[in-house]
Amino acid sequence: MTKDMTCPFCEPQTDSEQRIVFENEFCRYLQHPSHQTILEGSGLIVPKIHRQTVFDLTPEEWAATYELMQQVKAFANDNYAPDGYTLGWNVGDASNQSIQHAHFHILPRFADEPYAGKGIRAWFKSEDNRRPGR
Repeated sequence: MTKDMTCPFCEPQTDSEQRIVFENEFCRYLQHPSHQTILEGSGLIVPKIHRQTVFDLTPEEWAATYELMQQVKAFANDNYAPDGYTLGWNVGDASNQSIQHAHFHILPRFADEPYAGKGIRAWFKSEDNRRPGR
């Protein structure tokens, strides 16, 4: 199994607070307590093998991601009762991929949040995001 020994997603046990909630042969679902203060119930699905981006996943890793996503949804519905979800991959610096290991964000959303009803399009389609000269 290919790993980057400095990567926090290849070696989640190096962070004593990182919690592996679910895993299968190819992927893990992680939750970190420091991210639960605002993004309650949020977590990441990561491949066990170091893959830089979602474009590098194998068909088996895609299937394993889907399998975990369904398991996470049932878990989140039972434990947090969200009103919706925001799901996503960031790829590259321009997309704010701060850790160069593919990771799929699962963010339960709640009707009483200040940004309820605003998904990623709210930021991407705003005039403030228009490229200079376009």
